[in-house]
Amino acid sequence: MSNERVMKDIQAWEKQWEDYQSTDFTVLYDQWMKRSFRNVNPKAKQTFFNQFDQWLFHTHAYIQGSAFQTEARQRILTSGRIFRSDIEYLEDMRKLPIDQLTYLAHQQIAKGKLYSFAQGGLTGTGGWLLLGIDFPLMMIMNVRAVQLIGLTFGYEINHPYEMMLSLKVFHAATLPKRLQKEAWEELKVELSNHTSPFIYEGDEKLTNETWLEQPMKQGMKSLFILMFRKKIIQGLPLVSMVIGANANYQLTKQVTSFALRFYQYRHIKEYGDFSS
Repeated sequence: MSNERVMKDIQAWEKQWEDYQSTDFTVLYDQWMKRSFRNVNPKAKQTFFNQFDQWLFHTHAYIQGSAFQTEARQRILTSGRIFRSDIEYLEDMRKLPIDQLTYLAHQQIAKGKLYSFAQGGLTGTGGWLLLGIDFPLMMIMNVRAVQLIGLTFGYEINHPYEMMLSLKVFHAATLPKRLQKEAWEELKVELSNHTSPFIYEGDEKLTNETWLEQPMKQGMKSLFILMFRKKIIQGLPLVSMVIGANANYQLTKQVTSFALRFYQYRHIKEYGDFSS
């Protein structure tokens, strides 16, 4: 019954895209982006997005190799043993029913939101260094948040297939809502077509011009922070701190919600009968 209930929740969540209506501004924005990139040299455009993809790959590898991530993996296993004492390896987490996995994933999500909120608040103080590293740091934190959710559901993210899949989940989660449905359906196809966790046979491209709305939003956030950083309340630029904290929190909320639904869906499709 738990699997059926969670699947109904996922289906209800999917309906957000059916109810979504693009505003006149988003339509104009899409048209402007298409016209702008039509005039860009194709090779220069390809080089730019290839370099960004490579940065994401290196970021993923760096996080996976960090001591911080190793400790997080051990904490996940320790948490899993609360429910089943025979959990020894990460793959054993898949023995847990969906409700317990979701509960453990929510613990990781809560931490991720807290870190993003705190980091955004610090960025809101308006320091040039913090503003400069805000976007890459937010990307790193949200890539890691997706990784931790995947680990909680028992998937070793350092395997080639799992690495690409987690990065595609991150990419889809950071897309504008009007573009997420197509990306979600493509992820479902990825799950249906894969044969081995050690080999990735799909398209390894991640970012393109449709994804640029996210960094543009981050740029607008920085602009608002700069506008309000001199508005001091009790010795602190509280307005700009609230702007930074709320924007980063909302992004992490969007990413982790998407990632949780994906790994719930995957678990039910692969192990539904086992954990019913």
